Amino acid sequence: MKKIMIALIFAGVLALAGCENEKTAQSDKLNIIFETDIGNDVDDAMALDMLYKYIDQDKINVLAITINKDGLAPAEFMDIMNTWYGYPDIPIGIIRNGADCETDAVNYAKAVVDLKNEDGTPKFARSHGDYDKFPDAHILYRKILSEMPDNSVTIVSVGFSTNLARLMDSPADEYSPLTGKELVAKKVKELITMAGHTTDANFHEYNVFKDPPAAKKVFEEWPTKIVTSPFEVGISICYPGASIENDFGWAENGHPMVEAYKAYLPMPYDRPTWDLTSLLYAVEGDSFFTINGPFKMEVTELGGTIFTPDENGNRYYMMVDKVQADVINKHFQGILPTKPAKYNK
Repeated sequence: MKKIMIALIFAGVLALAGCENEKTAQSDKLNIIFETDIGNDVDDAMALDMLYKYIDQDKINVLAITINKDGLAPAEFMDIMNTWYGYPDIPIGIIRNGADCETDAVNYAKAVVDLKNEDGTPKFARSHGDYDKFPDAHILYRKILSEMPDNSVTIVSVGFSTNLARLMDSPADEYSPLTGKELVAKKVKELITMAGHTTDANFHEYNVFKDPPAAKKVFEEWPTKIVTSPFEVGISICYPGASIENDFGWAENGHPMVEAYKAYLPMPYDRPTWDLTSLLYAVEGDSFFTINGPFKMEVTELGGTIFTPDENGNRYYMMVDKVQADVINKHFQGILPTKPAKYNK
């Protein structure tokens, strides 16, 4: 009898240990808020495809997707993407009175939103409506960060710094008695960005140039570690347009990322993977990259960036050589054409 009791107790201990291990494994998943200027450059849509694939692989928890491009089309496009990939409940935060960028490029988000079937119905399903009621991104940040454990959130920002600057400037509210900067310092593990140029302060990289005061605040005052993928990295890794044309035949009823790519520029064309590299680093770590730093980072009035070596700094940037660039490109080509989990059932 004693042996039976001991065996039962031992089995119970193993079961509890298994539960604890499962909890630990779940808690080890990366908590990400993804910040994007969706609709300006199609690499944002490609990075979103990767984001959903990482959710499929159970590598990340996406706490929210926040948008720093003004207008209603970005939010509706994001709703289409969340719905199509099978994650309609991911919270979406929008920007109001942001940088003027509506005519900077072909708005592929609007092109996809406007697509219709032959019978006049929308080509892609939505899960929401009245997108103007979506919360301001910096308020959504405050809500989500206040609910998370300390030092547990990674922010991946591949657009303008406006929302992050507004978050830093935000006062105490119903969600937290902390200021925005205090809340970031307490809850955010690190900020991964696509921004800047590492060797030419007169080069005004788009994500910085569109709102230099916000970029200056974020890159000079943000209280946690920042790792940035500069212009030089993404432009050295161009995703092949031939893959867009040939590798997505399984999506017979349409694919919003592919439609976005086709709408952005005349096909075929290869596109730099600026934003994808930031997400790759956030999820996979530094195994694909060479990481330089630490630095102090400055932003000029016109939107240039200056990296100054500083042993007490906490700003870093990624770089790649040709071999690394080729490996990363093949990695991207292995991820994007795959079916989302929703379509493997």
